Amino acid sequence: MKYLHTMVRVNDLEESLDFYCNKLGLEEKGRFEVKEGRFTLVFLSAPGDDSAQVELTYNWDREEFGEARNFGHLAYEVEDIYAVCERLRHGGVTINRPPRDGRMAFVRSPDNISIELLQAGKALPPCEPWASMPNTGHW
Repeated sequence: MKYLHTMVRVNDLEESLDFYCNKLGLEEKGRFEVKEGRFTLVFLSAPGDDSAQVELTYNWDREEFGEARNFGHLAYEVEDIYAVCERLRHGGVTINRPPRDGRMAFVRSPDNISIELLQAGKALPPCEPWASMPNTGHW
């Protein structure tokens, strides 16, 4: 058995690609438009690691998904959690759970998918502005 991908539905494909690729840093690996089914699939992965992919499913006919928490989250290991969170914050992304401990943070995609960021290796030493930043919303 082999892990293939995690699928998440998105309401605005371009907004989601901006978040996942331009802000979070994933790369597009494949795209399939299925005219008969009226949907587009876009596969993304972290640079250099095609083994764990996210499948964005965009249904052409708009529908509301709500904000169910039963999905859980996507998790990515990052080389410098502070740098990634700063890049996301600079891009207008709310840091819902800041990396106060230098180890873990949470953000949300435009479709409210919770994304966990984990520091590779040992936690970084706590530093500002992260150490005193409160949680925002829920994650």
